[in-house]
Formats: sequence, C-alpha cells, structure tokens
Amino acid sequence: MSIRILLVDDHKIMRQGLRALIENEPDLKVVGEAANGREAVGIARTCLPEVILMDVAMPELNGVEATRQLRMAIPASRVVALSIHHDRRFVTHMMRAGASGYVLKGCSFEELVRAVRAVAGGHTYLTPAVAGALAEGYADALASRGDLRSGQLSPREREVLQLLAEGLNTKEAAARLGIQPKTVAVHRHRIMRKLGVDTAAEMVRWAIQDGLTSIGT
Repeated sequence: MSIRILLVDDHKIMRQGLRALIENEPDLKVVGEAANGREAVGIARTCLPEVILMDVAMPELNGVEATRQLRMAIPASRVVALSIHHDRRFVTHMMRAGASGYVLKGCSFEELVRAVRAVAGGHTYLTPAVAGALAEGYADALASRGDLRSGQLSPREREVLQLLAEGLNTKEAAARLGIQPKTVAVHRHRIMRKLGVDTAAEMVRWAIQDGLTSIGT
C-alpha cells in the first residue's frame, strides 16, 4: 500500500516538481497540495495523508503553526519540514510543534524519500546538517529571549501576530481568520503586552526574530 503524501509549499513549481518525482516511486502517492498552512489544515482533514511535506516559511499561516494544528487535528499524520532554513530557530520551532522530520530543500530526492519512509514508519529523521546544528546549541535556542516571550502566546495569538506582521490590517486579519475585527484588536493588545512591546514595529520585529514570518529574512 502506498504512503499517502500531502505537499505544502507556497511555490507552485516546487509542488509540481515534487509531485513529478514522487509519482515515480511505487510506494508513494501524492493525495493533495496546499499553497499555505491554512489550506493544508483544511485539505488534510479531507485527504487524510500519512506524511505531510511542509514548507516552513509561508504567508498567512506558516509551517510551524500549521504543524501544531495538524498534529492536534490529525494525530496519525506525520510532518516532514522541507525548508531552505537550517538555522536552529526554525528547526527547534518545527520539532517542538510536532514535526517528525526536517530536511533541507538542497537535499537529494533520495534523501527526501528516506525521510518520508522513515517518518511513515514511526521514526524521526533529521538531515545531518540540521542534526549537527541542534546538537551544538539546542539548549541555547530554547532558552533564548525570543523563545521565552513568544512561548507565552496562544496559538490564535501567534496566527494574529503573523498576519499583522505580514502587513494585514485589523479588518483583513479578521476576515482571514473568520473572526470579528474587535477580537483581533483584543489579541493584538494581549500580544503586545505579553511581548513587552509598545509599537507595531517592535511587534513585527519579534515575529521575524521568532520565525513566525519570513519577512526580512
């Protein structure tokens, strides 16, 4: 029986390339595609993939937050991060969110297939460069000032923070999340209080430093 895979990446050409390669593997099958984390959560509920290949930096809902939501909604699915980022910040956030693997986009297709098969079998897979980075400074990454503060935010607050950091106003963010503008305003106030910032610019800086958005990276 084939391993069911959901591809999540905001670049269509990346998804098309992966699909073409994966379809040549007899034990792998692409059952869906999504252009961002929010789409991924909705599509995964329908196609029920065994493995989700997840980009980390995406608009609207990044891979970290999408992974958190997917692990709660579909616990049987396993997430493999497929990212250009090898910084400990991104790796740590993805693994803490519930990812079972982390592979760099510069890897060979053979390595990606090994990662997919490994996590589908209940194992964890980290590309060697990523594993080394974690070993060198995992404790420091968890104890960093940004991690401590952003860790105080609820999942919804992190969603709101990403959208606001990406330039959406209160009404636009509310429309994306399906909530009232006044609710977004309340979340914004709580976010700024928890992060200890007084301006929108400082709030955006925290979002960038903590990997919630790729703006400025």
